[in-house]
Order: sequence, then structure tokens, then C-alpha cells
Amino acid sequence: MSQRPASQAHFSRKAQSSVENLAKHQPRRTAKAKDIEHSGEVAAPSIPTTTSGEFGRIVVMDITPSQENGIYRHGVELGEAFTITAQVFIEGRTKVGATAVLRNARGKEISRTPMHCTNPGLDRWEVTLRAGDHSDLTPWEDGYSSIKRQFGDWTVTLEGWEDTYLSWLHDARIKVKVNDDTENALLSGAQLLTRWAETKDSHLKSHERHILTSAAKIMADTSLTPQERLGAADNDEVSALHAAKPLRDAISASQPQTIRVERPKSSFTAWYQFFPRSEGAYYDTENHTIVQGTLRSSVAGLERAAAEGFDVVYLPPIFPIGVTNRKGRNNTLVAGPNDPGSPFGIGSPLGGHDTVDPLLGTMEDFKEFVAKAHELGLEIALDFALQCSPDHPWVKQHPDWFRHKPDGTIAFAENPPKKYQDIYPIDFNADMPGIEREVERILNLWIDAGVTIFRVDNPHTKPVRFWQDVIASVTKKHPETLFLAEAFTRPGMMRALSYVGFTQSHCYFPWRNTKEELEEYLSESNGNDAYYQHNTFWPTTPDILTAYVRDNGIAGHAVRSVLAAMGSPSWGIYNGYELIENKQRDGFEEQVDNEKYEVKVRDWSKAESYGIAPLLTSLNAIRREHAACMSYHSLTLLESSDPSILAFARHIPAHANAQGTDDTVIVIVNLDGHNNHQAMIHIDREQLGLGSGEIRLHEELTGRNFTWGDDNFVSLSPWEDVAHIFTIRD
Repeated sequence: MSQRPASQAHFSRKAQSSVENLAKHQPRRTAKAKDIEHSGEVAAPSIPTTTSGEFGRIVVMDITPSQENGIYRHGVELGEAFTITAQVFIEGRTKVGATAVLRNARGKEISRTPMHCTNPGLDRWEVTLRAGDHSDLTPWEDGYSSIKRQFGDWTVTLEGWEDTYLSWLHDARIKVKVNDDTENALLSGAQLLTRWAETKDSHLKSHERHILTSAAKIMADTSLTPQERLGAADNDEVSALHAAKPLRDAISASQPQTIRVERPKSSFTAWYQFFPRSEGAYYDTENHTIVQGTLRSSVAGLERAAAEGFDVVYLPPIFPIGVTNRKGRNNTLVAGPNDPGSPFGIGSPLGGHDTVDPLLGTMEDFKEFVAKAHELGLEIALDFALQCSPDHPWVKQHPDWFRHKPDGTIAFAENPPKKYQDIYPIDFNADMPGIEREVERILNLWIDAGVTIFRVDNPHTKPVRFWQDVIASVTKKHPETLFLAEAFTRPGMMRALSYVGFTQSHCYFPWRNTKEELEEYLSESNGNDAYYQHNTFWPTTPDILTAYVRDNGIAGHAVRSVLAAMGSPSWGIYNGYELIENKQRDGFEEQVDNEKYEVKVRDWSKAESYGIAPLLTSLNAIRREHAACMSYHSLTLLESSDPSILAFARHIPAHANAQGTDDTVIVIVNLDGHNNHQAMIHIDREQLGLGSGEIRLHEELTGRNFTWGDDNFVSLSPWEDVAHIFTIRD
């Protein structure tokens, strides 16, 4: 949008009508139509490009996000808002514009959206787009086939163009103001408007063409003052046309940028993890033993996850557990007679990765479990840990799949100082193709049983090419299948895993606790890296219980759940969080009496007294209701004056929201679980697309309403409100 002097900013229809009436009663001395149309400067032409390295008339370069070697595609979920930026410029002081053209996987143009300049000094332009409409449909539901057709490789082409109108207007305002060569300036503008009205690229309707041709005639009328003539082209009506349907000279298109559009849950997901053997478990007072739960009793866990608003239930391995070197409680080296062992020590004479542990039930029980999950609107994610107990059938069937020591024994897994005596890691050097075929068989078996997502344990300890082959094979047959990487490792490996098909990833969120750490990590997780690596924020897992969660009680659990749910489109909870299970094993950053090594008997009636379960439910409801929470590309940090109060916003503009309105969510969190903190929060109106005047806020967690300005006072107490989640109301 052009910026006009106050004296010309409101040249309305009434003012234009007055000028036209004045002109009717005065001798008209206008230029001939052919003079308006054909005299003056030649419009800048588009220059064809024949190779990818050639520039057009306008330079479009440094597009972000960028594809490595032009191979690995950016990934977004269907309906997810995402941002594209580029440098767009031309020589000299001529003004330019830019447009983003989005096409779907079939090459059909979906939208043509103006970009806006965010940094004139660096010629940086930006646009937020949306690839289709968000959907919560799951692969087994009616209607899924209709959205499935929208998945695939979409493209974004950035078109730079000479903004002839804005360049002319800038000079014309100055010339009229100082009375310098005004006639040529105004006749040049009349020509420009006439040409604009006839340009097919602008897609003008008849009444819009009439606005421009009428303005051109007024500008050519020398009986009017220069100010009156300029006002015909410098007003809100023409400015609106310039914003929506501009005259674009010398259009120069970038190479199409590929965006991989994935199915629902590829980015926006709420995970809930539980161990089936603990669901429905009870203490047998007669025998003084724990009776473990089964897949049938685990329906209670499904119902709890659904009631709290989660949409994916993640199960640890449900396969038979080995006996040799079985771990006891708290990872002791010797198991007692009633210790169930770790479900990650996979395999026994009863079967391996393709078998349901008989203590949990049968394959038919699992299919019924999945069917119940689907009734509740839940997807089932199954852990796939590519490792074996010494009792796994593979040890005898394929001894070459394991690394042997010089003495001929098989080496158990180690991650010094950690040792996993109950696990044999796979060696991929002898027969990787054979291992690939077996893994593909197993994954397809579980997909046929209803699994739609696999959480892969430690994928970074296996060859990247292995996963590339396996995921490509599986998704070719079952394109709806998603993969989550549990990979706490180096950035290069994380990026490579995302390149080969892992749509989400565990991350270092649990260890980011200070304001400075969180601001840096939120920006990283919601920046350009998120086109590849979708970080999933988990406050705790069976392997992770940080000092922050241990030391900050109920308030700490509330803080971490707000940060996880609102800080990332994908987040997860390990059950027991609702019961404030936060006691660490001495010397280790994990829970004491860890569920990995024993069956947990829980009293879920106590959850109500802590209030965490209702908070989780509210967070999931807020996320579903606001499109700004569904994107990895919508987060902006806000200024906060207190080192313990973190503030950020999620915002998407109206054109990138299926509701057709701006969507803004403001999150403010007191990171101190013990003390009250107060701060001033600064709102950057331009960043959040806000105009002048009062900002009306609705507090989603409490239902209260507030009115804000640019700088606002907040006070948060761990015994009352640990956080605010505001939405902006009209």
C-alpha cells in the first residue's frame, strides 16, 4: 500500500465527483486519448530466462527456506500456514513489488498473494501462505480420500515486478508539491492508468477499469489544479486496486520452490503415551503381587487420552520380552521372579517384533484395541525399537545381523556410561538389504493391524540410508504412515533423518528452562529448520525427568505443559504427568521406580486434586480452535521486562486462515514455580497485524477479558495463574 500525504489521503468518491462536476462547467483542455495511450516511456518488458541461473528483469534471489541441492523438499501439513521470504530488487531507485503464486500437486494455481517488504534496506520480502485447508480427518474415516488428493508436491513461484505506479506516484507527489514539471508528470500518470486499465495480468473487472480510465481523464484535464488532477490517482480507491490488482511490469519469476504437503498429524499433533501393562493393573493382596494390565484393560487409557483432547496414543513396544539378562526394578542387573523386564528388551522364544506379548493379549486383541481407539478419534503410534534381547528369534536365525566380540560372543548395547545388558544392537554391515526387507515386512504387518504412526527408538544409531530405503518402501505402499524420530543427537543427523522421511522428532525441549534458553529454542524450533525437522515438545518421558520438573511441583508441571502445548504445534505427555510423578532415581535424570522396568499401579482418582488434567484438556482445546497454533511458522517473541516471565505470540494473517480473519494467540508464562513475578509486556502491532486503538483480549484459561495497549502490566503467581493465554477479539 502506498503512503499518501494527509492532504491527499482521503480523496473519496465525493471529492472525485466534485472535480468531475467542476470540469463539466469549464472549458476542457484535455490531451487526446491517443496521446494519453501512446506517448511517454516504454513499459519495462519481461526478459525470458532459459537456464536456472539467469536473472529476469527483476532480481529474485536468496529465497528461504531453501532446498539443499534442490533435492530435499520442505514439508508442511495440509492447511498449515508457512512463510516464504526472498530478496527482490531492481537497479537504481525504481520501486518493485512481489507476488507469490501457489500451485497444488496437479499444477493448478491455488492463490496469488502479494508479498510485503519487511526490510527495505536488505530488499527482503515476505509472504505467509496456506497449502489447502486444515483437516482432522484420519486415514480410516469417510472423506479422507477427498483430502488425500491434496497431498504431494506443491510449488511456490515468486514473481518480482516493476511497480510503475508506485514509482510514478513517488515522483509526482514531489513535483506537484514544488511545482516542478507537473504537466509531464501528470500526463505520464494518465498514460500509466490507461495502460493499467487495459492490462490482462491485472484481472480487472469492468467497474475497476472504469475507475482507472476516469481517473486518467481527470489527470489529463488541464483546467483543474495539479493537486486536483493528482488526487484522481492518489486516493484510497486507486490504492486498493494497487494493493489487490496492481500493474505489474517486467514480471520476473523465480524457479518454482517445492513444498511437500503432508497429511493431517504430520505437523500438528497431540501425543499421549502409556504402557498397556500398567493400564488396569492392580495389587493382588492375597498373593502380594501386581497383576499387570492387558490390551483389553488398556481401553481406560484410550478413554483418558481422548477425554483430555489428545489425538495420538503412543505405545512402547508390545512384543515378547526376553529373559536372558532381564533388568529388574530401577534398571538393576538381576531381575526378581516377578519383574516383567523392559519392553525394549525385545524378543523371546514366543516371538519377536511381529508378535504381541501373550501377557498383553493376542493380535486380535490388538486389532480390537485399535478399533476402539479409532472410535474415539485416536490414532495409534507404535514404538519400533530395532534391537533384540539375547532370546530374540533373529539371534539364531540371522547371527550375522549382530556384532560379535573377538571371543565369539555377541556385544550388548552400550552408550557409555549407560549399559544395556538385555539388548543386542543390530550390525548393518553384513546384510543391510536383508535387514531392510525384514523390517519392511514387520512394519507392513502392524500397518495392516491398524497402526498409522511409528515412533522409532534411537534411529540415529542406524545408517541414514537404511531408514531412507525402509521409509520409501513402506510409504510407497502406505503413504499415510508417519514416522517420529527419537533422536537426541547432532543437528546434521537430525536434519538427515528429516530428509529421509521422519516427519517429527523428539528434541531438547526438556532441558531448555531459562528464559534465554527458551527464547532461543522457540525461535529455532519455529524457524526455517521447521520446514524439515518438526520438533515435538515433551515435558517428560519414561527416560527424562529434569530437575525443573522435580523441583517445581504442580506449578512446574503446569508451566511445562503450557510451554510444550503452545510452543510447538506437536507436543506430547507421558501419562502419570497428571499425578505429578516427579521423583528422580538417585544420580539419574529419570523417575524412580521407572515404568520401563516395572508395572505401575496408579490411583487415577487423585488426578482431580492436582488440576493438571483439566489444564491439558484446555490446552488441547485452545490449540484446535486457533489456526495460529497449528503452524511451525507463526511464532514471534515478545519483549518482557522480567527475566522469569517469557512472552510470545502466534499470528497468521486473514488470507492464510481458512476462517478469513487474523488469528493471534499471546502466551505469557511465569517460569518460576515458587514466586510471583511482574513484568511489562510490549506488543509490536506491525508484527501482529494490529491497527491503532485498544487491543481487546480474552484470557482462554480463565474466561476473563482485558484491554491492552502497546505496553502492558502482568502479574503471575505459581499459586494462582502460572500463565496467560490471550486471544485477540474484534
